[in-house]
Amino acid sequence: MAQDDRSVKIIDRIDAAHLAIERHRALQVGLSAQPASIPPLWFYDERGSILFDEITRLEEYYPTRTERSILEREAGAIVTLAKPRALVELGSGTCEKTRVILDAMEAADLLECIVPLDISTAMLERSVQELASEYPTSSVIGVAADFTDGLEHLGPMPPKMVTFLGSTIGNLLPVERARFLSDVAASLGPSDWLLLGCDLIKDPSRLLAAYNDSQGLTAAFNRNMLSSLNQGVGADFDPELFDHIATWDPERAVIEMRLRAKCAMSVEITDLDLSLDLEEGDEILTETCAKFTVAQVRDELIAAGLTTEAVYLDDASDFALLLARPTRSGATARP
Repeated sequence: MAQDDRSVKIIDRIDAAHLAIERHRALQVGLSAQPASIPPLWFYDERGSILFDEITRLEEYYPTRTERSILEREAGAIVTLAKPRALVELGSGTCEKTRVILDAMEAADLLECIVPLDISTAMLERSVQELASEYPTSSVIGVAADFTDGLEHLGPMPPKMVTFLGSTIGNLLPVERARFLSDVAASLGPSDWLLLGCDLIKDPSRLLAAYNDSQGLTAAFNRNMLSSLNQGVGADFDPELFDHIATWDPERAVIEMRLRAKCAMSVEITDLDLSLDLEEGDEILTETCAKFTVAQVRDELIAAGLTTEAVYLDDASDFALLLARPTRSGATARP
């Protein structure tokens, strides 16, 4: 693509007023339930985002570095198989890991268009500027939207690869995952692909260590959610009155993070006109993160209308990247 033909822009599809209403509604439903829960989106105020970035660099937290190692080793093979000319990243953040794929696309003389999609407009603006500078012959189109519905805002583009990296797919409940993957499949044309990152089931001690790090960063990250609510909805939580708890449920293959009250208390949430009464030992669910087998993910992709064409693993089989495309009539997934 010639320099004069490229486009650099941001498409804002966030209705701030509607988003605030939906966030408040989901929070009220969660806090009114038994047991109470808080939607994970409340993790990511400014301090929460900084803490999570620090967590990803910890020795105990293997997913980020493991996925990157797979990308660094396999990006060329992924690009050779899929031959994408556009890359769409859902929940793009800083686009750090995606650059490995973009470099491989550029080396293969395929890269025409980059589409980071993120709900944080401020982060998206930074990413678009950086990507436009680093890949000056490609169009860069930022889309401000939630990853669960952002693909519907994309216009026509060259054959694309949609990436959903990290272990975010595990934060969706089974019914939410099925709907999300079906929506992704419906958005893909016959020459398009999905690259999906999944954290795999492993020794529970290693799983739990990733959510109970020795430096206490995950505990601080979890408790900071209450500070986020204090600022966001006028709550009066005292985060120091809660213990961070992370447990592994082998039957459902999920890690659950909770905040456990150290004493009885009553918390007022002004913006929701809600009073939350807690007894000592009561818990608030803050995150559920599923872990998978490769066979399970293949099956879920098949049910959504996607055929897995390649699976990329690290040497220890801790993490998987699955490359899939829309299922053609009569096609079946490779064994």
